[in-house]
Amino acid sequence: MTQPRWLDEREARLWQSYRDTHRELMRALEARMITNSGLSGADYALLHPLSEATDGVLRTRDLGRSVGWERSRLSHQVSRMEKRGLVCREECTDDARGSMVRLTELGRKAVDAAAPDHVAAVRTFFFDRLTPDEQTQLTTLLTRIAEDLPATCTPADCDE
Repeated sequence: MTQPRWLDEREARLWQSYRDTHRELMRALEARMITNSGLSGADYALLHPLSEATDGVLRTRDLGRSVGWERSRLSHQVSRMEKRGLVCREECTDDARGSMVRLTELGRKAVDAAAPDHVAAVRTFFFDRLTPDEQTQLTTLLTRIAEDLPATCTPADCDE
């Protein structure tokens, strides 16, 4: 058995800093979203890709892939949003096994109302803290890391 390559002090500080920053950034964005729009971060995560989709509709599996969620989490969140009238489910006309999620008029109004403040928050909490060169460098680094990550969905999660 090979010995683990433990993180050195510098690597451990970087990793903890990344984890803390990600957690606190998501917490700040979520709190502001709830306060200013009444939407949760999960609501917005699904409303955004639906708002950009043709006719405001996406196949369930494609919506799940776009946000990186497993089928169970997606199903529960869509159910909560259906009860509030933000989205509705439809049968997939191309494949009886699949389903579609459609943005409702209320959902469109909600995401359109929330988007300007969300963008302002992202700018305030993230982009305004970095120079343009730092933004370019961070994009390069994060893209390199993301390109080498294994796929996260299992075949069962990707089928719907």
